[in-house]
Formats: sequence, structure tokens, C-alpha cells
Amino acid sequence: MSRAALLVLADGRFPAGGHAHSGGAEAAVKAGRITDAAHLEDFCRGRLHTAGLVAGALAAAAALGVDVRELDAAADARTPSPALRTAARRLGRQLLRAARASWPAPELDALAREFPKGAHQPVVLGLAARTAGLGPQDAAYCAAYESVSGPATATVRLLSLDPFDATGVLARLAPEMDRVADRAVEAARRAAAEGADALPAASGPLLEVGAEWHAAWPVRLFAS
Repeated sequence: MSRAALLVLADGRFPAGGHAHSGGAEAAVKAGRITDAAHLEDFCRGRLHTAGLVAGALAAAAALGVDVRELDAAADARTPSPALRTAARRLGRQLLRAARASWPAPELDALAREFPKGAHQPVVLGLAARTAGLGPQDAAYCAAYESVSGPATATVRLLSLDPFDATGVLARLAPEMDRVADRAVEAARRAAAEGADALPAASGPLLEVGAEWHAAWPVRLFAS
């Protein structure tokens, strides 16, 4: 196993399409819920413990070898917003393209055939981690980090927030990312034994509502 593969997978320059998505930050900025670094930290913390936890558990379960069709259905059930489901599948399709180019594997080819319009991004992330020789903890960390790094990066553009302040937010959240990744792996191991119903179903209603509102905008800086 090459742990350096985790750096490649989690790198913001990895061509997985995440740069085009704000993780709900654009809608939150427009609604006045994010105006500075303190608000960004609150937003990211909430996202980490809800969407981040769910994504981390799905990714860890996929890395453990849980059936991807079962996991994709579980992701669908945990994503009430049609706009977020569409975004998750679009991101999954782009991530799969990048992963197949980086770590060619029959499992990734089979996933592309099974989901020609894209599987949910965390499911693809976990399988990509698996084919890269990484484990469930690595996949969970990558998902947890993505859940907060996307909004932090987007807010720099949306608010002209000082990038040092945005990075400080991520650094302060690091201990919580550790805890979320541990919880995600624990849930994934239960899912491997008991089925996908054992995965967490934490929710952030404002993220769902904001996604539907955002999708209706005629002009947007980010896709979601």
C-alpha cells in the first residue's frame, strides 16, 4: 500500500471536478449565513458532522468492499434533494474518469458500466481508494476533508475571504475531522457485517433546502 496515493486522491488539483462545487457555501453566502471566517467555521463544522460523516462512512464502506449498488442506493436515500443527488452523481462520474486514468482496475470499469450516468461521489471515492491500495480510514479522511475544504475554498472566491483565514478554519477543524473519520470507519465496518442500514443518516436540512434554491438561480458561480 502506498499512503502517498492518499495525497494524490485528496489533492485539490486532482481532476475530479470538485473545484466547480461550493458544497452549499454559495447559497449560504447569498442567504447571509456566511459573512466571515467565524461563520465559515460554523458552516464547515455543521457540514463535517452531517454530510461529511455520511460521505466518510459510504467511502469507507466502499473501500472495505461493500456492494457498490447497495451503497449507491443508501446514498440516494440519504440525499433528499434532487439537486444534490444530481451533483453527487456528476461528481462521481468525473471522479471515476480520473480514477480510471490514475489506477486502472476492473472494479472501476465495472462501476462505469453499472452506473453510466455516475454513481454517488463518496461511493466512487471509496472504490478509487481501494484500487489505489488505500484502506477505509484513508477513504474516510479524504471524504471528511473534502466536505470542508470545498466550502472553504469557495468562500475565498465568493467573499474575497483571506485565504489564510480560510486555511485557519480547516486547521482548527482537524481534530474534529479525526473523530468524524473514526466514526465513519466504525459505521462502515458495521455495514460490512450488517448491511447499509447500519450507515449513518445524519442530515443538514438547510443544505438540502439551499441546494434546491441554488439550482433555480439563473446565474451561479458554482454548480452546487
